[in-house]
Amino acid sequence: MEGIRSSYVLSCYYSSKTRFRLLHPRYHSSFLSLPMPSKPPFPGNSGGRIRCSLPSLALQDQQSYHKSKDMLPKIDKSGRFCSPRAARELALLIVYAACLQGSDPIRLFEKRINATREPGYEFDKASLLQYNHMSFGGPPVTAQSIEEADELLRSDEQDSAIEAEVLSAPPKLVYSKLLLRFTRKLLVAIVDQWDSHVHVIDKVAPSNWKNEPAGRILELCILHLAMSEITVLGTRHQIVINEAVDLAKRFCDGAAPRVINGCLRTFVKDLAGTSIARASNSKQEVPLEV
Repeated sequence: MEGIRSSYVLSCYYSSKTRFRLLHPRYHSSFLSLPMPSKPPFPGNSGGRIRCSLPSLALQDQQSYHKSKDMLPKIDKSGRFCSPRAARELALLIVYAACLQGSDPIRLFEKRINATREPGYEFDKASLLQYNHMSFGGPPVTAQSIEEADELLRSDEQDSAIEAEVLSAPPKLVYSKLLLRFTRKLLVAIVDQWDSHVHVIDKVAPSNWKNEPAGRILELCILHLAMSEITVLGTRHQIVINEAVDLAKRFCDGAAPRVINGCLRTFVKDLAGTSIARASNSKQEVPLEV
């Protein structure tokens, strides 16, 4: 269990609140051209380095920076997450870890579901009430004194510890049965559509992402997740695009949310055009008289 938990957290989790950057090493293998791996396309260890930079806006912006903390997570009667956002987040992190480890997402998911808990392990369900799926990085903040900076860092470290505890906990303790089933459906859809969506992403993704795919694994996983949910599960594309953009805001840096939004809108537009063309061709087909 420890191996699964450690690889899952180190590969999939970093705090967006304190502007942490997870830097992926640059490998020669192209992520876009690879199928869902049966062999590791990248080394099992991401080799990433974490660095922290102090924010750069005025301290009075702190209130808007943390405004999303007022939004509480959705918990069911059993004290587990029941929001579809949580399922999408879990599916994203599983796919991301699978790409880094070179494993099958569904097998990795089942392994985490069925993993034996460590002796003496206890999960504090109270942390679920403090976990925020809508916690975005927001604008950086500048402290006017060392004391204020220390207080901000302590607060962010506490929030990061809560997120790490939740994301590394056994899924059965965190997510409702309905969400775990939904997560598995998402993963099955991603695996089934992986090869076809690789070609689609190659067309819609910006050139700088395709030139350095190893540094955009997480962003590309978000695209795979969203495209698969639209084409396989039939979720309305407006909902899926909004969810994908929010995931990018939460876990990615820079212009990733805007780029992902553009890629998915292009994908939906092309998908609609293809459907119209197929419908038109079917109407033009005249049955032969017998």
